[in-house]
Amino acid sequence: MTAKMTSSAMPQDRALPGLSDSDLKSILYREHPAWKSIAITPCMKAEKLSTLTGCELFVKYENLQYTGAFKERGALAKLLSLTADEKKRGVIAASAGNHAQGVARNAATLGINATIVMPRHTPYVKVQQTEALGANVILDGDDYDSANVVARRKCNEDGLTFVHPFDDPHVIAGQGTIGVEMLEAVPDLDILVVPIGGGGLLSGIAIAARRIKPDIKVIGVQAQLYPSMLNLLKDQDNPVGGMTLAEGIAVREPGKLTRQLIAALVDDIVMVDERALESALSLYLNVQKTLAEGAGAAGLAAILANPEIFAGRKVGTVICGGNIDTRLLSSILMRDIARQGRMARLRIELLDVPGQLTKVADIIAKAGGNVIDVSYHRIFNDLPAKATYLDISVETNDRPHLDRIIENLRAAGLATEIATY
Repeated sequence: MTAKMTSSAMPQDRALPGLSDSDLKSILYREHPAWKSIAITPCMKAEKLSTLTGCELFVKYENLQYTGAFKERGALAKLLSLTADEKKRGVIAASAGNHAQGVARNAATLGINATIVMPRHTPYVKVQQTEALGANVILDGDDYDSANVVARRKCNEDGLTFVHPFDDPHVIAGQGTIGVEMLEAVPDLDILVVPIGGGGLLSGIAIAARRIKPDIKVIGVQAQLYPSMLNLLKDQDNPVGGMTLAEGIAVREPGKLTRQLIAALVDDIVMVDERALESALSLYLNVQKTLAEGAGAAGLAAILANPEIFAGRKVGTVICGGNIDTRLLSSILMRDIARQGRMARLRIELLDVPGQLTKVADIIAKAGGNVIDVSYHRIFNDLPAKATYLDISVETNDRPHLDRIIENLRAAGLATEIATY
């Protein structure tokens, strides 16, 4: 789904409220020596994905940053803007993910004390990683919103500086360094496709890109379960909420500054569903041999879902992060294999007599399939007492191979279907 952005909330002058043009340029072109700690990540043509998508696709690999995500850029830009007194008093942020580690690492590099408030149920590995980067972690609140309230209160009580994950001009400008690097690497890009959560990444890239190439097309991507920016800018009320793979862009309330910038500088917003996100993540891993988190795969998901927008064009997108739970990743990859027909669970109706399993296994083996596991359902079914269901999981080469195995089983008089539960 696409929505043309037509707001006139801001002039398209590529300015950033809260920053002088010279300060914006200094950040975008990484003039401070401290920027050496942030990798200039590759922006390379993805040859195989280009063939699959029908466009000339270039990928920016922000999953190769030290913390595995782009958030370091905005955090560093904000920290560099602090006065000597602010640096001495320290900073605070609320986050359970990439922003936490971005702030923690760069604060430690600059000798600034950092406190991160994380929800109480944050996975221990994330807490441990953030502490290892030098931050003081406080576990409080049941979710991000309540942790944010705690962080704001402590910020006021202790005289700290709050480092917002997206709605801050320095943070936005820091993320904009990605846009500069992409167009330095590939000056003739036609379209940029960028995920939207709170809007900091898209705002920064749009500002940078418009300064360098005013006629470039910029498209934002939101998870269909979290179309909060689209709702605000197009006066819609699509439902917001749910369990999304793209948790890094699952934001209910986008920034006030970022929504103005996106309204002025972005051409379209494209929403992608969970199936598209899963497919894109699997393609990055299996075809491009790189790991993306759900939000990091959103750009590719948008291109796959809307080929008519991108066909024949030079398109740039960002893997904004590669931090994903390994158990979730395993589940996604197995689901993708099942959708391709390379693995299936077959439910076969049998007479409950000796030799039936051998018969089934022999048919599958002769067809070139591989049996993974087997289970009988003698009690919980509605079959006659002398019949049973056999659930048998098989590996195959592809969907046509799976179809041949099923046909062979049915030809042998065995009622066979693909089990979905």
